[in-house]
Amino acid sequence: MSAAARTLRVPGRHGYAAEFSPYLPGRLACAAAQHYGIAGCGTLLILDQNESGLRVFRSFEWNDGLFDVTWSENNEHVLVTCSGDGSLQLWDTAKAAGPLQVYKEHTQEYNGVWSVGSGSGGVDKMTFPFLRCYVEVYSVDWSQTRGEQLMVSGSWDQTIKLWDPTVGKSLCTFRGHESVIYSTIWSPHIPGCFASASGDQTLRIWDVKSTGVRIVVPAHQAEILSCDWCKYNENLLVTGAVDCSLRGWDLRNVRQPVFELLGHTYAIRRVKFSPFHASVLASCSYDFSVRFWNFSNPDPLLETVEHHTEFTCGLDLSLQSPTQVADCAWDETIKIYDPICLAMPA
Repeated sequence: MSAAARTLRVPGRHGYAAEFSPYLPGRLACAAAQHYGIAGCGTLLILDQNESGLRVFRSFEWNDGLFDVTWSENNEHVLVTCSGDGSLQLWDTAKAAGPLQVYKEHTQEYNGVWSVGSGSGGVDKMTFPFLRCYVEVYSVDWSQTRGEQLMVSGSWDQTIKLWDPTVGKSLCTFRGHESVIYSTIWSPHIPGCFASASGDQTLRIWDVKSTGVRIVVPAHQAEILSCDWCKYNENLLVTGAVDCSLRGWDLRNVRQPVFELLGHTYAIRRVKFSPFHASVLASCSYDFSVRFWNFSNPDPLLETVEHHTEFTCGLDLSLQSPTQVADCAWDETIKIYDPICLAMPA
């Protein structure tokens, strides 16, 4: 059983994503939405830890649900969120007002059919093609190699967009996925390289030097909701899917997964590799649990944490503390805790 969690309840806000600051120990950002992200506004919460638990350092409101958050890699005060209204927002925690910048390009075209009257043969209809609407942006990530300062976003419009935060419009659009893109993650090793996971059941690897996909992995026979890169092996990624499984992929040979982890009973919403242990990772799920794994062990499940009463959507492992984990859920709580398994040798 894990040590007691520091908990913050945020009434009326359902957590979607959590990420520790890469600069300030104990600082956490959480992206949340009203009404489970179906309607209403969103909130970005910046939290600090103290002896009594968690306190809100600053909070920002947005007019639509916030689904993901990522910290800048070159400014400790700056971070980016993405939203249900098709936009990304750039925030500065040193300033109470915000956002500093809004990037809004993710759209989808629909064919509209309107009934305009009835004749002797019935209802007359007119088709209005190319009705363009802004659609949800579900993922955003800031590049982790310090030689570049770029962001990637993934959307319900089935595209990935590349952004320079100092430029008001996207630099490039990557196409190829055939369904919603749930996850976009930069490689921590290879400059300009990122991965994406989609409802089309594929994991894809991209390079900013080319708009074409480098590698397509048919990773699951179900929607893939999350992916992450191993911090110690540039060729190793993990995917988490609606089929309740986690699968590891070696990019040098993607015909079969190098590991499969089973135990969750509902869809896996997010997966994160440990920054401190090469073979340790964590996953959170719609089964309300967070599970910790060591894929190199014969019995890979290290620990199951069940301290939420709703879908657990956000998860992160601290870059400063080898034992500290944060998560957030639809039960209106954000938690920071130290699983017993991370306090022991992996």
